[in-house]
Amino acid sequence: MEQSKINELGDELYEALVARKTLPPLTSRGLDITVEDAYHIQQRMIARRIEKGEKVVGKKIGVTSQAVMNLLGVHQPDFGWLLDGMVYNEGESIPMDTLIQPKAEGEIAFLLKKDLQGPGVTAADVLAATEGVMACFEIVDSRIQDWKIKIQDTVADNASCGVFVLGDQLVDISQVDLALCGMVLEKNGEIVVTGAGAATLGHPVNAMVWLANTLGRLGIALKAGDIVLSGAMGAMVPVQKGDNLRCTIGGIGGCSVRFV
Repeated sequence: MEQSKINELGDELYEALVARKTLPPLTSRGLDITVEDAYHIQQRMIARRIEKGEKVVGKKIGVTSQAVMNLLGVHQPDFGWLLDGMVYNEGESIPMDTLIQPKAEGEIAFLLKKDLQGPGVTAADVLAATEGVMACFEIVDSRIQDWKIKIQDTVADNASCGVFVLGDQLVDISQVDLALCGMVLEKNGEIVVTGAGAATLGHPVNAMVWLANTLGRLGIALKAGDIVLSGAMGAMVPVQKGDNLRCTIGGIGGCSVRFV
């Protein structure tokens, strides 16, 4: 795809983000968009945000469950960029008028203490580079109308990332079995989703290995201090104004958020 078209689509997604509006799917426009093209469009969208003063604080991994892969017709995850303008802390309220069509996912967030530069990164490398893990919410949000996304649409749209909420407890990765730990997501006091670490490519560390090596092939490193959201442990939950959510992950702790 020509750079001018990549820039045009990236700008369109950025402007939709700023205006809080949706766009027809990029894949519905008769364009031949590859996944590689979609990552270039994503980079243009992120560059526009960085130009306005936002800073990169990490990455997110998406499409880590078999169900979502089947839905999108793909056989690998995707990734997006986390910026400081997306961060909320435990218990903070998120204004609904800053989002478009949000859904919440309970996840495990990794905090890195060392750089990870692929290719060739192993699970042992990820464990050695991790400062700790915490419970988090990723509030996914799509600039694509009615969530009618194919893999190219979500990749171009920064892997459908909206904002994220970090729990206030950082746990040593050696103190918890990340594959077996269970997740309970409550909405307004009722359990609506349960899941486990194994939902993310069999083990959240597998997702981290995939990310480090995929980024490495693109000449991008994960940096000490980066936050990485490792993928949903259960189904997405639609949210609306007035909702209170809590995610609790066995051995790691919890994370709460309110939508106002």
